[in-house]
Amino acid sequence: LKSGIDILVGTPGRIKDHIQNSKLELSSVKHVVLDEVDHMLDMGFAEQVEEILGFVYKKGSENNPQTLLFSATCPRWVYDVAKKYMKDEYEQIDLIGKKTQRTATTVEHLAIQCRSSQRAGVLGDIIQVYSGSHGRTIVFCETKKEANELAMNASLKQDAQSLHGDIPQKQREITLKGFRNGVFEVLIATNVAARGLDIPEVDLVIQCSPPK
Repeated sequence: LKSGIDILVGTPGRIKDHIQNSKLELSSVKHVVLDEVDHMLDMGFAEQVEEILGFVYKKGSENNPQTLLFSATCPRWVYDVAKKYMKDEYEQIDLIGKKTQRTATTVEHLAIQCRSSQRAGVLGDIIQVYSGSHGRTIVFCETKKEANELAMNASLKQDAQSLHGDIPQKQREITLKGFRNGVFEVLIATNVAARGLDIPEVDLVIQCSPPK
């Protein structure tokens, strides 16, 4: 940062820290990109993003930065919020079109109903049946607590490790490497930690509850 940069990639919290510590100055920014815009403008991040963009945008100015928003899912509210940062004649580019409900024909989908107290036991059985002894499974949970509890539950007969936002980056990398190399078979992750992962040859993906 001291010697000057062309591109800055950062999380809202970290960028805000640098601005507050006078290590970052955004007045000459030409382009602003929000990746995963539905999450960035959701309750958790919206305030921080708003504050950061306040340093860059001047109301009614013609010289505001070009704004690019990316997301796999764009609910209506995203467009409404996005208008605050975009010019009136903004362009919407849709790379999905009418394919929103399509899934891979080679993937089988199952919905299994069970009580939360039975979940770990049922998961262990499902993994055994559909993934076998050496197959790889990713289990998605809503919360970090849930991920930790499942990973340590004795009802899960397979080796499992958890991946979530409280785990330091270095440990996350070690965990992912172990999963890729078959050191353990089951990765239990929150959706935040698992965004953008590329792990080949996963036999089974389980969502502990319907995604919101």
